[in-house]
Amino acid sequence: MNLEEKISPVVRNLAPSGIRRFFDLIHSRPDAISLGVGEPDFTTPWHIREACVDALERGLTSYTSNQGMPELLEAISQYLYERFSLSYHAGSEILVTFGASEAIDIALRTLITPGDEVLVPEPCYVSYTSCVQLAGGTPVSIPTYAQHGFKLRAEDLEKAITPRSKVLILCYPNNPTGAVMRKEDWEPIAEIIKKHELLVISDEIYAELTYRGKHFSLASLPEMKNHVILISGFSKAFAMTGWRLGYVAAPPVLLQAMLKIHQYTALCAPITSQIAALEALKNGLPECEAMVSQYDRRRRFVVKAFQEIGLTCHEPQGAFYVFPSIQSLGIDAHTFAEQLIQEEGVAVVPGDVFGPSGVGHIRCSYATSLDRLDEALRRIERFVKRKREQLPLSSIC
Repeated sequence: MNLEEKISPVVRNLAPSGIRRFFDLIHSRPDAISLGVGEPDFTTPWHIREACVDALERGLTSYTSNQGMPELLEAISQYLYERFSLSYHAGSEILVTFGASEAIDIALRTLITPGDEVLVPEPCYVSYTSCVQLAGGTPVSIPTYAQHGFKLRAEDLEKAITPRSKVLILCYPNNPTGAVMRKEDWEPIAEIIKKHELLVISDEIYAELTYRGKHFSLASLPEMKNHVILISGFSKAFAMTGWRLGYVAAPPVLLQAMLKIHQYTALCAPITSQIAALEALKNGLPECEAMVSQYDRRRRFVVKAFQEIGLTCHEPQGAFYVFPSIQSLGIDAHTFAEQLIQEEGVAVVPGDVFGPSGVGHIRCSYATSLDRLDEALRRIERFVKRKREQLPLSSIC
C-alpha cells in the first residue's frame, strides 16, 4: 500500500513552512542568537499565572461553554470598546478560540466555497495562503512596497479583484514589515470593500503594539462592521503565546457559523487559559504598556543600527519586526540567512517566505533583550562588511 497516495492532494502539495528550516539551523550553533522567532521574550506576568494556579487549586478543570466563559466574553467586549471604540455584543458577536490561528482557520472555512478567491496583501504571515488552500480557496497575492511603507493601497486592491473575489485577509500592524494602517489609509480601502461586497478577515493580534498613536481598526469605520471578522488574542500583548487563547468578533450570523466548526473541532478553549486571559484584561494592561515601551526602545535601536550598517530599513510603526533590504549585497535572502547563521550564529528569516514582495529582504524580530540585539547587530555588521568586500568593483561603482 502506497501511503503517500492516501494523503489528500491539497495537503500533499502544501508547501512546508519557510521559517521552520531556519529555526532548525539554530541548533548547529550553541552561541546562536535568534532574531527569527515572533514571540515576546517576556514571561507572562505573575498575577496572570497566579490566577491560573488558583483556578487549578480550586479544581476548575472542566469544559466551558463552546463560545467561552461568559465573564471573559464580557471582558473582551468591554476591552474592544474602551481600547478601540468597537461595539461587539458578548453573547452573540464574540467567540473564544485556541489562539488567533484557530480563529483564522475557522473564519476561512466558514466563508470559502471551493474556487473562491481570497485576496492576500503581502508580505504576510506565512500561514495565510496555506490556510486559504486548506479551506478550498485560491489565494491571490497583492504586493505592497517599501516606498509606500508596506501599506495596502486602494489602487492595488482594486486591480486584484475579479468576479470570484470573496474575502480579503489583512494583518495590521503587519507581520513581517511592522507596517501600520491609519484611518486615512483605511477610508479608500473601505469604499472598495463596500463596492465589491467583500468580506474581510482582519488579524489584529498586534493591535496593542502600535508605537505612534493608537491602533485604528477597519471595523470602526461607518458601515464596515458587517464586512469584518476581527481576530485577535493574548499572545503578543500579554506575553501569553503558550496559553493558546484568541478570539473572534463578528456579526452574529457569521459568528454562529464559525461556532459550528469550533464546537465540533475544538469544543472549547481551555478553562485555565480563559481564566488567565480574564485576569489579563482586568489587570494586565499596565504590564502590556511597559512591554510595548521596551519594544519601542529596541525598535529605535535596531532601525538605527541597520542604517549605520548601510542596509535600507523601513521604520516599523507596529509589531516587533524590522524588514531590512539586503539587495545591495548581491546575494539572495536565503543565502544571506544560511551564511549568517553558519558564519556568525545569528538567525534571521528570508523575506520571500512571506510572499514575493519580500524578495531581497530579511525579517528580524526585536523581541529580545537590548544586550542580545547589540551583539546580534555587531555580528551582522561583520558579516555585511565581508560580503561587501567580496562584491565585484563594477557593482560598487
